[in-house]
Amino acid sequence: MATEKEWKSFQEQLDLLKDRGLLVDNEPAALDYLDRIGYYRLSGYWYSFRELENTQAGDDSLPYLRKNQFLENSRFEDAVKIYVFDKKLRLLALDALERIELAVRVDIAHLLGEQDIHAHENARLFNGHFSRQAIKRRRDAGKTKHQVWLERHAQVLNRARHEPFVAHYNQKYGKLPIWVAIEVWDFGLMSKLYDGMKPVDQLGIANKYGAVDGRAFAGWLRSFNFIRNVSAHHSRLWNINVLERAALLQDDAYWQQLNNARPFYYFCLLRKVMDVICPNSSWGDRFVKLMEEFPEVGCGVVTLQDFGLLDNWKEWVLWEV
Repeated sequence: MATEKEWKSFQEQLDLLKDRGLLVDNEPAALDYLDRIGYYRLSGYWYSFRELENTQAGDDSLPYLRKNQFLENSRFEDAVKIYVFDKKLRLLALDALERIELAVRVDIAHLLGEQDIHAHENARLFNGHFSRQAIKRRRDAGKTKHQVWLERHAQVLNRARHEPFVAHYNQKYGKLPIWVAIEVWDFGLMSKLYDGMKPVDQLGIANKYGAVDGRAFAGWLRSFNFIRNVSAHHSRLWNINVLERAALLQDDAYWQQLNNARPFYYFCLLRKVMDVICPNSSWGDRFVKLMEEFPEVGCGVVTLQDFGLLDNWKEWVLWEV
């Protein structure tokens, strides 16, 4: 068992980085960044600057580990530049995701509300896997996914009970119709309910945004929720390994080149949906300009290929500006 990490002052943190070969051009500014952003969060941005070490010399089949020592020409300022780029990328993602979330909320509430004003509570309006099949895992064993969803919905609704519109509907009508209740849902709660809808209901919404079927669009929503959570929690996004992966599209040669483990694939999906919701938005233009701002780093090991960007992506009609 390794000994626990020792607490270090900001100056000690910076001295440690310098001892390991990280160049610092402006020490007061670097100390300020450590104070405002934190060593651990910034470490994700200089991680790629660290030297690689094979676990067993001479055997390329074995994994590489990162040494503490930095590559030549690694700079603290370059890590900060990538952090700033990543912050802009997260804000751009959240801008699109907010619009998509609101639009899909309306789609779900309008479609299901026509069938039952309290549709979200009506198990008969959902597919059997969601509303009738019992969960086997221990935590929710014996419950359906819909019952678990309703428990989560009740928690969210209880937290929002003092909101004027929630209090009004509860006092006057006893409970909220779906088009009101949906306003307190987060992206995850919304995407899970969509996943539980009947295929025929899913299809109308999926086709609106260019997905082949409800299953595909449910995958998009799950991935969007993953991207949203990363962005909302200020975590590193630009070169993250996406864990909640949507299926690859085969629409054209560009889509077929993409890697659904890399974030660029999901920005392409965001653009595809945004073109339906806000066809005149400047969002795509802002994305293109942001890619042009990606910093060149002194050690030369970080590029937008880590983001998943294609070499010829600007020639793609999806990203025409």
